[in-house]
Amino acid sequence: MNWIVVLALVVAVVAGYFWIRKNFKSEIERYRRIRRANREE
Repeated sequence: MNWIVVLALVVAVVAGYFWIRKNFKSEIERYRRIRRANREE
């Protein structure tokens, strides 16, 4: 019975990871551009 809990946790983590990537892709790209610009100064 314990492996069902572990499996549900893994599924939730993976689903949350993809959801965050889908919704915050523009913010992550903007953050990378800003960080790269700051490093080049």
